[in-house]
Amino acid sequence: MTKSIAVLSGDGIGPEVMQEALKVLDKLEKITGVTVERTFADVGGIAIDNHGKALPESTVATCEASDAILFGSVGGPQWEKLPGPEQPERGALLPLRKHFNLYANLRPAIVFRGLAGASPLKAEIIGDELNVLVVRELTGGLYFGKKERQTDWASDTMVYTRMEIERIAHIAFQAARMRGKKLCSIDKANVLTSMVFWREVVTEVSQQYPDVSLSHMYVDNAAMQLVRNPRQFDVILAENMFGDILSDEASMIAGSLGMLPSASLAGAPEPGKGAFGLFEPSGGSAPDIAGQGIANPIAQILSLGLLFQYGFGMPEVYGRVHNAVQQVLTRGFRTRDIQTEGTTLVDTARMGELITSAL
Repeated sequence: MTKSIAVLSGDGIGPEVMQEALKVLDKLEKITGVTVERTFADVGGIAIDNHGKALPESTVATCEASDAILFGSVGGPQWEKLPGPEQPERGALLPLRKHFNLYANLRPAIVFRGLAGASPLKAEIIGDELNVLVVRELTGGLYFGKKERQTDWASDTMVYTRMEIERIAHIAFQAARMRGKKLCSIDKANVLTSMVFWREVVTEVSQQYPDVSLSHMYVDNAAMQLVRNPRQFDVILAENMFGDILSDEASMIAGSLGMLPSASLAGAPEPGKGAFGLFEPSGGSAPDIAGQGIANPIAQILSLGLLFQYGFGMPEVYGRVHNAVQQVLTRGFRTRDIQTEGTTLVDTARMGELITSAL
């Protein structure tokens, strides 16, 4: 079997951590027998420098011709003076999501065994291991609603259609069915009419998944519960803004953004086939540490694992990558962001080599 991916390394630490993910990809090709053709393209700040815009048409064409996108990170201080829509983040990521209708964002917040000490929460709250999946609606709500601005007022409109809620709910329920069969839908139905509708539609969709337990929680309570008792959650479903905030909160529970992958999908993955998507680390370009060999490549490597799981319909490959990461961490190897007393400090390249060998 042959697959093709667009490799968009981007800026800052993006090229460094991408290099390690591609080492892992070389090994996965040998293990799985899948040939993965790679086409490299510019995105973000480097695309502005080379092409005059953060998302060149040539990069979009490369992505359109591929089965999936493996994304690094974008942004840096040298482009911050540009007008907002032209900056790397807004000029690249939002247009990519819109162009490919990447409406479902899946972000696992994982605390691997042995890393509880890196979390800001007490070890007894985290337990031996934590794995919460946040499913965020990515192309609707306030971020994409009507925006108005006058001299003395401004407004953003939150609009959700039944179709938008149903399709993200199906993905969340299907994910929960493959995990702990427990789904918590987040809303603000005690205040917002759009969220009353959200709750009603999610409840209707739940009738098609009798094996999955559904609960509802107001977003303010969910923010508190994530730090009080995160292990009560398995899959969290949220609209765009709430999902943005809660997934960032959940990611910090893990202790480092360098550990957290994400997948943005254009549809529900089909068994054995997958769905088109963009796979990237949850963290940013970290320009302050770029080029120093100290960035943590694990999030990029796990994002590659998610590409196999959701993009190629091969969940067992993500399991192998996850287990390889756990083996390396269990042996005490750490990059600087997750180093604790008694562990062995390694650089970016060495961490990539260790995970590749563990496969």
